[in-house]
Amino acid sequence: MLKLTVTEKQIRCFVISLSGSLDTETHEILDNKVESLINDGAARIITLDMKELNYISSMGVRSIFKAKKSLSNHNGSLMMVNLQPQVKKVFDIIDALPSMKVFTSMQEMDNYLSKMQSDSV
Repeated sequence: MLKLTVTEKQIRCFVISLSGSLDTETHEILDNKVESLINDGAARIITLDMKELNYISSMGVRSIFKAKKSLSNHNGSLMMVNLQPQVKKVFDIIDALPSMKVFTSMQEMDNYLSKMQSDSV
């Protein structure tokens, strides 16, 4: 089971909080939510808050890479925060983390976003 909660932290910057398992049975929930945020033109940055995500399968990883690619195609970014050790281990195994923006806390991510915005002014 996967539960998603979407919060707009700043204009066009959304946090999707995931709870449960992101796997073969549930990956389409995330796919559909990300797709709707991008296609509505609302999302420039999507952060996946994985504090409550306790399991990810290869289909879940595929969904995250699909979201990253889709956002990139629309000049956006995907970030991840609060990866649980068992979820982080999956990304470490496939050697994916260096190419992704991963933060240890929401505060670290907020500081990064603030710096990005002040640098673009």
